[in-house]
Amino acid sequence: MPTRHDDRSEPLAATPDTRPDAPAPAARFSPLQHLMYGHIYADAVRAVIVHGIADLLADGPRTAEDLAERSGTQAVPLRRILRMLATRGLFREENGAFALTESGAGLRADVPGSQRATALLFTDEMFRRSAENLPDTLRTGEPGFETAYGLPFFTHLSATPDKSRLFDAAMTSRTGQADEDIAGAYRFPASGTVVDVGGGRGGLLREALTRSPGLHGVLFDRPETVADHLLDTEELAGRWRTEGGDFFTAVPQGGDLYLLKNILHDWPDEDCLRILRTIRRAVTPGTRLLVIDAVLPADGSPHPALALDIVMLMVVRGRERTAAEFQDLLTRSGFHLHRILPTRAMSSVIEAEATADAKPEPEPAR
Repeated sequence: MPTRHDDRSEPLAATPDTRPDAPAPAARFSPLQHLMYGHIYADAVRAVIVHGIADLLADGPRTAEDLAERSGTQAVPLRRILRMLATRGLFREENGAFALTESGAGLRADVPGSQRATALLFTDEMFRRSAENLPDTLRTGEPGFETAYGLPFFTHLSATPDKSRLFDAAMTSRTGQADEDIAGAYRFPASGTVVDVGGGRGGLLREALTRSPGLHGVLFDRPETVADHLLDTEELAGRWRTEGGDFFTAVPQGGDLYLLKNILHDWPDEDCLRILRTIRRAVTPGTRLLVIDAVLPADGSPHPALALDIVMLMVVRGRERTAAEFQDLLTRSGFHLHRILPTRAMSSVIEAEATADAKPEPEPAR
């Protein structure tokens, strides 16, 4: 039977101070617990986007009751979700009301640099179902997306216009600030022609042409993508054209500088070589190529693209790469890696030039 402790016995183990004014003990919350709850935060972000909560806060703080009435939601669950997201810096709770933070403002639909489309894409069922199949991906090496949908990701996009539009909008919103950072980190030529291969709606090309008034550009991508381009401005009039096509087959010839932004990370090595060799056959020795992608540190240090690498693993067959891996791809396709320029964005600028060696042989029929 336990004995009673008194002043002559060993002291008791420390117990919480229960006085009303005592400081609360620090809660134990391990990194593992944060990871386990990760999908909850993502789903909560999607929920407030779907109901336009951030847009309703554009003019200032509102109570959960006011927000609920305006959005057609219930005040109690809304308050709980906003309270949780406030701990992640998207909202701020003050005097019984909620306000947007600078980060949370990116969830609005009507602001420059909006991340609304990006958040909707990465919380879409396409990515959720792909992530659910990661255990199978570890076993088979196959993308979880293909397990879930039975076809490759980009084939699915081509067959579903609404998902294709979401993807294009997300890529535009995700890279808007990055385009400025990249164009600010690399000195584009004052004249000549730049060909943006797989350039989407042309955000980076627009930045390059804006900064170099004597430069002309060609935006090359899928016909349905370039049809919704961003180049039709008075400042750029007469200095650009669009061309639809397949960069596995052929790209526009005659350029002085070629861009390949956020393309190679979508593909496995063999397909990257096909893309690079297609460009090499279109250019002459000395032509510059800018591969713009994240460059993973070789020493395993933290980098935001490490998470994106898992997205590539579960959705497509691509990957993020180290400098040595980019150098290998470029060398094998007839280019010499000249330098790597870090930028304020997640991506770096990998500058290469076509070598004087014989052009690579055409790819065999597939």
